[in-house]
Amino acid sequence: MKFQVILANLPFLLKGAGSTIAISLVGILLGQVIGALVCVGRLSGNRLIDAIGALYVSFFRGVPLLIQLLLIYYMLPLIGIDVPALMAAIGALGLASGAYVSEIYRGSLNAIPRGQGEAALALGFSGGSIWRRILLPQAFRLSVPALVNELILLLKASSLISVIGVAELTRVSQTVSASTYRALEIYMAAGVIYFLINGCLALLGALVERHLRLQGRG
Repeated sequence: MKFQVILANLPFLLKGAGSTIAISLVGILLGQVIGALVCVGRLSGNRLIDAIGALYVSFFRGVPLLIQLLLIYYMLPLIGIDVPALMAAIGALGLASGAYVSEIYRGSLNAIPRGQGEAALALGFSGGSIWRRILLPQAFRLSVPALVNELILLLKASSLISVIGVAELTRVSQTVSASTYRALEIYMAAGVIYFLINGCLALLGALVERHLRLQGRG
């Protein structure tokens, strides 16, 4: 096994890892916004909005991410919308993540006692203020472990965007292994990089969860 090959190509792999992290973070942020909106819509009491939200969640949880990605990348240009590969990748990751995030938030909100919202109404809080200042902050605190897990899953799933040519870690690994003919070493290095990134995310999530727990006690 030639570790010199790994060292020589490590800058390329690290650059690909940086792209993977950036794309995954933007995707999860987009998913947070979409997920929160879908969650609020499904809990609004409006049957039509709830049905649309349920259909969205069912589709993006039931269809493989690779198919979603290819649909966005190849279908939108057919209706006159030219989507760059990077934007298609971020959009697919964000939409897929939003479906899972909405269910994470919905489960967390259902765990909050109904009496809190009723008490806030009695105190004169508006509906928007109740969501913004009481319900959503608690839901976020309860959902941190699941959200960190979703980020880790999304980061691993981002390897699929290599099929449309986005130069993230997996795509760079494929290119380097093809040029060096040392696939084993390169993919082992990529696996270690993925492992380290996800380990750091898990540690960061544990620290955030601990901080929020201590803040809640205070």
